Amino acid sequence: MAAVYYTITGVVLYLFADWVLRTLEARAGRVFEHRTLVFFVLLLSMALLSFAAIRGLAPAAVWN
Repeated sequence: MAAVYYTITGVVLYLFADWVLRTLEARAGRVFEHRTLVFFVLLLSMALLSFAAIRGLAPAAVWN
């Protein structure tokens, strides 16, 4: 069940990071030079936070 939580969260975070990046670029009025790096930092930071939250909030039975 934990794999399902992580997979769904990963897909949602990917889409959200893409939306955030496009919004930042629209506000800046240009495409960022290191777009891939910015996307990676956004996705990694959100993934670390949300995966830690899942691990802390999910019942212990999920991990067995």
